[in-house]
Parts: sequence; C-alpha cells; structure tokens
Amino acid sequence: MRLIYNYLFLSIILILTSNLSHAEQLKIFYVDIDKIIKESNVGKKVEKDYLSIVKKKNKEFDKIEENLKKKDSDLIKQKNILSKEELSKKIKSLEKEINNYRIDKRKFNQNMNQKKLKATSEMIVFLNRILGKYASDNSASLIIQKKNIIIGKSEMDITKQIMEIFNKEVKSVKFN
Repeated sequence: MRLIYNYLFLSIILILTSNLSHAEQLKIFYVDIDKIIKESNVGKKVEKDYLSIVKKKNKEFDKIEENLKKKDSDLIKQKNILSKEELSKKIKSLEKEINNYRIDKRKFNQNMNQKKLKATSEMIVFLNRILGKYASDNSASLIIQKKNIIIGKSEMDITKQIMEIFNKEVKSVKFN
C-alpha cells in the first residue's frame, strides 16, 4: 500500500514538473486590437471619412427637419381656416413626409454603420495576417487580445510593434 502511495506521489511530481518546464517554453503575447483599429493611419482615415459623410448628411437632415417643423407650424396656423377634409389631407401628407424622412434617416445610419463595419472587418483581415506572420517569425505560441487580459507583463504587449507593421503594410481600405 505504501508503495502505491509513493508511486502515485512520484507520478504527480513528475507530471507537474514536466508541465512547468513545458509552460516556461511558451511564448505568449497580447495585443490591443481596438487601439490598432482606432489609432492606425488607416483607422484614423476611415473614422475621418465616416464623420465627414455623416456630418454632411446630418446638415441635410437638419434642413429637412426644419422644413417639416415649419410645415407643421403653418398647418397649425391654418387649422381654423381650412375645411376638415382639406386639413385631414394636409395632415396625412405631412405625416407621410415625416415618415419618409425617418425611414431615409434610419436607412442612411444603417448604411453608414454597415460601411464602417465592413472597413473595420477588412482592417481585421489585414491585422490577422500580420499577427500570423509575427507569431511565426517570433515563435509565439499564443497571441491574445488585450481586452481579455486581466494583468500581464508589459514586455508581452506587442501592440506598438504590430501598429508599426500595420501602418507600413496597410495603406488604405475601402470605405464606400
């Protein structure tokens, strides 16, 4: 019986030490992908283009909204002058215009979000290629996203190196 305990104890010790020596050989890095997407040259350009288009279109939407408010106030002023049928027609027409405005605005926002998502996806494809090459060149066993790390040594953070490579290799992505 004592021989079995000794054998079991020795086996556990051997397993633990072999796992520890194997773990010491692992090269694990982490990278802040969100930072690269937002702060890279391409990421900044995509964000600038996105904001430029949205700002321009929002000015158009503001003009349309102002026009609709003016029509609404004019209709309220004419409430006592117009016949019920005519007032009803104008109210329905205004409601239809407002509904079309809302639909157009929602479609625009969805379209812009889809374009931004597509550009971000394209950047991530490039980033995955760069990370794969970096992992093979540096014998990395594992590269983890920084947002999934609670605490880690700063030497394991390769965000800066990956950002430099990303800026050199990726000059543009489609945003249209």
